[in-house]
Amino acid sequence: MKNIVRKTTALGLGLALALTATGCNRGETSAEGGKVTMAISTLNNPFFVDVRDGAKEEAAKSGIELNVVDAQNDSATQANQLATAATDGSVGVIINAVDSDAASAALAPVVSAKLPIVAVDRSVGETKVASFVASDNVAGGEQAAKALAEKLGGKGKIIILEGVPGASSTNERGEGFDKGLAAYPDIEVVSSQPANYDRAKALDVATNLLQGNPDVAGVLAMNDEMALGAIQALGDKAGKSVNVVGFDGTDDGFKAVASGKLLATIAQNPAELGRQSVQMAAKVLNGESVEADVAVAVDTVNAKNISEYTK
Repeated sequence: MKNIVRKTTALGLGLALALTATGCNRGETSAEGGKVTMAISTLNNPFFVDVRDGAKEEAAKSGIELNVVDAQNDSATQANQLATAATDGSVGVIINAVDSDAASAALAPVVSAKLPIVAVDRSVGETKVASFVASDNVAGGEQAAKALAEKLGGKGKIIILEGVPGASSTNERGEGFDKGLAAYPDIEVVSSQPANYDRAKALDVATNLLQGNPDVAGVLAMNDEMALGAIQALGDKAGKSVNVVGFDGTDDGFKAVASGKLLATIAQNPAELGRQSVQMAAKVLNGESVEADVAVAVDTVNAKNISEYTK
């Protein structure tokens, strides 16, 4: 994204430097030639493929050997991958957690090995990290709710498709939805259910919810994949009698906005998230100070500005 806000806290900086001093077990710390394990929640989602690709691009520039592992949305698998990273010669870890709360226990071997940790997109419970790189999910959720509510004239019934239960992005986007909808008391949320950020799952969930609530006027989805599943469930109603708002700003999401089937998507820059996470890891490994929080701004993309995001 164009705007990146960085905030440094004494705690985050102190932790980062402490980890730098002990994390690499080498006399002279350096990112060059070091192996960093990037633990991704799932590569079945185009958003996280973009996160990975941005990270790989930056790793090549930094001389880092990036080892990307895919948990396929399974917390136990991710825990095993992190345990391996603690003993396989990795000098640092970048984690995109499957479950933010479960990540604390999963990261215990990494913490014991004194490897620096950078979290990307999702927080990791109580575990202290050198840096946390994420989009402003609360603000994005609020923007999404406002976009849908304004289109509906401030009244009507809607459903919400939630992300992976326990993921910080799910909690934060939900908080944003609540804040945004609070200004529209005549908007009624008739149902809010998880579809785990998955298009096929969202198709099933949305189909069932729409059958039970035939007068729904809108759908708020916590990512574009679920929004596209809802659009598929709606058929000809999508963009006409029922409006859908997504979140992420994926290529497929942009195409749906351009076609008129998706009212709006809240655009992140997943490749930038990946790049920034590797940059933070490289700084720590090179003994440099890092930002405790790197917040990447989000934008509402709709019919008015979609041409700025598509070629």
